[in-house]
Amino acid sequence: MIEAGDFRNGMTFEIEGKVCQVIEFQHVKPGKGAAFVRTKYKDIIGGGVVETSFRPNEKFPQARIDRQDMQYLYADGELYNFMDTETYDQLALNSDVVGDALKFVKENEMVKVLSYNGNVFSIEPPLFVELAITETEPGFKGNTATGATKPAIVETGAQVAVPLFVEIGDVIKIDTRTGEYLSRV
Repeated sequence: MIEAGDFRNGMTFEIEGKVCQVIEFQHVKPGKGAAFVRTKYKDIIGGGVVETSFRPNEKFPQARIDRQDMQYLYADGELYNFMDTETYDQLALNSDVVGDALKFVKENEMVKVLSYNGNVFSIEPPLFVELAITETEPGFKGNTATGATKPAIVETGAQVAVPLFVEIGDVIKIDTRTGEYLSRV
């Protein structure tokens, strides 16, 4: 059991049958009255975000989220196939579970499969990936002073905004959390 007074960012707990993760918290001690913990938390399976206050001594069961490294093998229609590289066990997940998590992930890349009580609910891609540009408009030399960008398609099929000097065949580094171009490799 965790007390609300012990909340930290990223901590997971159960409330009303939901598995939630603390996004922000703030201990508030008003001049008059009892202290409380103002909390913003996310339902990590359902996806909703809630802001509420708790008494510091309120207790919640801690939720244990298992993060397992697995290799993304291939997509087969609506199913995405993953393999545990130690036991060679394979897992097929529906596109509802995977969502947009794999839009920057190539086949044979390592990802984290998140599960709670044995039920997989999400995929975590690596934070940064390196992908080649397969399609983009030609750039113009000398037109980079404004920080202008153009759309480009990477080898996984996802679209990214890149600087004008990036050309077809260039390998770029992308932040998978935001989908932003970071640099050329």
